[in-house]
Amino acid sequence: MTKITCTDYSPELSQSQEVTDLRAFLGQHRPAWSRVRWIDVVGLEAPDIVRDLAEKYQLHPLAVEDVFHLVQRPKAEDYPASGDQPGRLFVVARAVDPEGGRIRTEQVTFFLGRNTLLTFQEAPGDIFEAVRHRIATRGSRIREHDASFLLYSLVDMVVDDYFPILEKYSDQLEDLEEELLSHPDQQTSRKVHALKRELLMLRRAAWPMRELMAQLLREKHECLSETTRTYFRDVYDHCVQIIDLIETYREIAAGVTETYMSAVSNRMNEIMKVLTIISTIFMPLSFIAGVYGMNMYVPEAEWRGMYGVFWAVCASVGGGLLLWFRRRKWI
Repeated sequence: MTKITCTDYSPELSQSQEVTDLRAFLGQHRPAWSRVRWIDVVGLEAPDIVRDLAEKYQLHPLAVEDVFHLVQRPKAEDYPASGDQPGRLFVVARAVDPEGGRIRTEQVTFFLGRNTLLTFQEAPGDIFEAVRHRIATRGSRIREHDASFLLYSLVDMVVDDYFPILEKYSDQLEDLEEELLSHPDQQTSRKVHALKRELLMLRRAAWPMRELMAQLLREKHECLSETTRTYFRDVYDHCVQIIDLIETYREIAAGVTETYMSAVSNRMNEIMKVLTIISTIFMPLSFIAGVYGMNMYVPEAEWRGMYGVFWAVCASVGGGLLLWFRRRKWI
């Protein structure tokens, strides 16, 4: 179900409402006291809602098509003003959400105008709840700036959501290392491979986000203030940190895999060593037993006490081999 929330604010006032009648809402103007209007659409199940908003705020048709293409790479496209068409900055970002213990990426699109920001979230759930609380707080920094600063705040929240997930991966890697060293098995190996796949998915989402931040810093847009561009440097630094952490954790995961293979190999070597020693000890004993167990006349078989001599010889041979192995430090 699609949910529309409209938030108007200025340094003095703020107001948030859920839009239930879109036609009536589009027929009204924002309050005179409102400096910034933020319209947030959660869920894309109703394309007519997106198209009505696009018609009202004169969004470029190509950008509106990208809203429904949910496999877009993070990017920024500038649609400058021309004639009656207002200037818009179109931004695509990818948010991450650990849904059910698995990483899920979600496309979030932004349309930035002079005084208006429209956001479209792919999946249900409010990933911008903390920003709403900041807007509702009098004296917050968001209420002192323009709509482009709101864009920065939302994108910064999308990027910062990567850090708790990476922290969870760090803890999982430590646990897997200890588990592999204590009792390596295939179940642990499968966990490591699953973690490596999720890190790869996270890297595919985070790497284009860094390129997006670099583009916003490099190229000027009429709707993006210089103050906001300065704040985007901090988001760019966060993206670099995230990518560095992802690469570090991928290397650790590869090291854990190598540790598992080494542990399995060492365990197999120990098993083969024990089996080889046992086979080596019983080889001469098998020869002696074979010679004196043949169905033919053996003179020694008539000697009294030969049975005890046989076992004494076998024990001596086996004990001598064990002693020799120990002196060579093979066991």
